[in-house]
Amino acid sequence: MNTTLFSGIKPSSVIVIVTDYIAIIGAYFLCYYLVTHYLISDDYLTIINQWVQPIIFAITISIFILSVGLYNVKLRENFSGIVIRIFVCVLLAYIIDKVVYALTEINQPAHFAEYFSIFAFITLVCTRYLLSKTAYQSLGERNILVLGTGERAKVIEQYMRRKTDRIGLNFVGFIEMPGDAADGIKRERKLDLKESLETFALKNHVDEIVVACDERRNVLPNESLAICKRQGINISNIVDFFEHETGQVVVTQVYPSWIIYGPNHRYSPLHKSLDWLFNTCISLAIFSVVWPFMLLAMLAIKLEDGLRAPVFYSQIRVGLDGKLFSIYKFRSMSIDAEKDGAKWAQTSDPRVTKVGHFLRKYRIDELPQLFNVLRGDMGFVGPRPERPQFTKEFEIEIPYYNQRYSVRPGLTGWAQLKYPYGSSKQDAIEKLKYDLYYIKYRGFLFDLLILLRTTEVVLFGKGR
Repeated sequence: MNTTLFSGIKPSSVIVIVTDYIAIIGAYFLCYYLVTHYLISDDYLTIINQWVQPIIFAITISIFILSVGLYNVKLRENFSGIVIRIFVCVLLAYIIDKVVYALTEINQPAHFAEYFSIFAFITLVCTRYLLSKTAYQSLGERNILVLGTGERAKVIEQYMRRKTDRIGLNFVGFIEMPGDAADGIKRERKLDLKESLETFALKNHVDEIVVACDERRNVLPNESLAICKRQGINISNIVDFFEHETGQVVVTQVYPSWIIYGPNHRYSPLHKSLDWLFNTCISLAIFSVVWPFMLLAMLAIKLEDGLRAPVFYSQIRVGLDGKLFSIYKFRSMSIDAEKDGAKWAQTSDPRVTKVGHFLRKYRIDELPQLFNVLRGDMGFVGPRPERPQFTKEFEIEIPYYNQRYSVRPGLTGWAQLKYPYGSSKQDAIEKLKYDLYYIKYRGFLFDLLILLRTTEVVLFGKGR
């Protein structure tokens, strides 16, 4: 189970969650008061489930808020984008609310759900706006001291350069260590200590020391680090720190021991059976909802390319243990798209049809892969399977690339949420960082989180 992912909830995220609940409960009782005192003529009419509805609504909307990334304090979105996401969440929660009350047949004042949804939307937008004007994100901020200024420390400067990447973190500075590469960090604050490491750390209220020096033998101040640890200062290496803060693995910095001593990815026969049953049930449930959209997709492809044009497209992909299988999609490219051989799909690929562009944007072209899930070729969550023409090259040139074959490929994955598009070898390296993180920390809760967050990809056309 991914303990790293769920144990390190930031205080700023807790503030947002609590604020949202207060806003929803407050909106409910304000709406209840106005409806019962001004919009209903029958004085005796009361709502018998005063606590049931706001709790159901709050839980439902919280799940949707989580699914569209609004509990991610490092979300890169302007306020208008946040308002749109809140509106979508309230709309979906309203639909669920109406379905629940229709099934339970509990009496409600006319249009109460509509009024409540409007009040909830307004209060959520207002509280998010007020939060955006405060420094709540700095609550619980940790002071970080980095030992190293070379290649290993450079990954912080390269991949955590944005302000949103450093929410909750304050880098006190970087200390140059013997053996550090000269072409390391360029913009970070370098420190020249005039005192012992433990004295500096305590004086500057350091919460965590990250060991990121290029040479570790006979270089680390082990006695000072031990003193710091006894004083409650966390000591971590750059690989673990980077994993925890970014949700990816620094492929170029990990040692073979990271793989050798890592978790065993093999499932027991019972676990495999339960995993297949879980994926099968979800596949059938999703198919029962999306089959009309699949029929419309088939019709649109035929209308654009002619009645004789193929609707489906299959490719050979590399799956679990490196075994090949056929993956199925709705055809989104022209019929002769690969007449010159396999090519990377580009962001604005001229081979993509007009219908295909829409299908790709909202992931509708991926729906036939439900059949792959039923066959056991794929799961719902896992690294996206790649074509053998490309994997042969990647296995040679990208360290640890073949570790992707240790788990079943998926319809969606951590890499698709965090690094939405890939069309080159460099993109494959970036996606591998997230795939390795998923492989290391995968578990039921992590899979559930990825499935929920995939809603953001589908609803807002994010990623591919």
